Amino acid sequence: MAASFAHGLSAVECGRAAAVAGRSQRHMTEWAAAYPALFSAKPFDAALYGTVAMAMAFSGPRHTAEELRTANKACLWAFALDWLIDYALTSAEEVRGHARVCLEVAAGEGPPPGDDLARMLADIRAGLAGAPAWPAMEDIWQDEVRRTLEAMVREWDWKAAHATPSMEEYLANADNHAFSLVFTCHWIATGGPDAPTAARQVREAARAVQRVMRLLNDLSSYERDRSWGDVNALLIGATREEVGDRVAVLTAEAGKLIGGVRDVHPRLADYLERQMDFCAGFYALGEYWGRL
Repeated sequence: MAASFAHGLSAVECGRAAAVAGRSQRHMTEWAAAYPALFSAKPFDAALYGTVAMAMAFSGPRHTAEELRTANKACLWAFALDWLIDYALTSAEEVRGHARVCLEVAAGEGPPPGDDLARMLADIRAGLAGAPAWPAMEDIWQDEVRRTLEAMVREWDWKAAHATPSMEEYLANADNHAFSLVFTCHWIATGGPDAPTAARQVREAARAVQRVMRLLNDLSSYERDRSWGDVNALLIGATREEVGDRVAVLTAEAGKLIGGVRDVHPRLADYLERQMDFCAGFYALGEYWGRL
């Protein structure tokens, strides 16, 4: 996979992408200050903001920091949601309450006073609403928000019940990774669908990439997930070899779907491929979260 990621990027273009990542990291630092209730925990450190910014910049190396801004903000929001549901919230009432409010905000309701999670989501929606693609993609975006919230709540329920999902159930819940939501924000901000058929193709490919990312993340985050009590493919009975084999199969499937997208939307196909390849390299050595 690394060869396709490097293809076509000169040292000058790498330098440009690094500069975009630097600007994006500064945006994230500003957002962390603007929504203090979400980002005060130690795992939200400078390295998290920097590596997330690099993932986005090197996956879309011909985009500006402003073009990547809304997707970056959505990515940071997903990290905050993940932190709350996976670690900070302790009751089903709290978890479902946050999910319900976020669904209302995604549909256009105003955020409750003092709720930084809902306020940040409302600001993301407002940022997307000015894009030309928004009228055609508002329903898709709301569906991705719903899928992400439902998947995170489902994982919380598994943990609360000490349930062990099957690998197929686990992969079917990969929306808790939130890549498809963040990608949809990028898609809206940078052009939107050419036709309903193309939209279906793109979403299917993004969800395939998301499944690959879910397992790559698990291989990297096993020790942290074990200490934090998170669900991980390696904690539901799969071995590293089995997960690696599944990653290979899923990567091939995603590649075929990306090939279909390339026929109708080559720029998005490149972005999906580069995101997947970036994750393969990044998760081989590290992960985004800082230490508790």
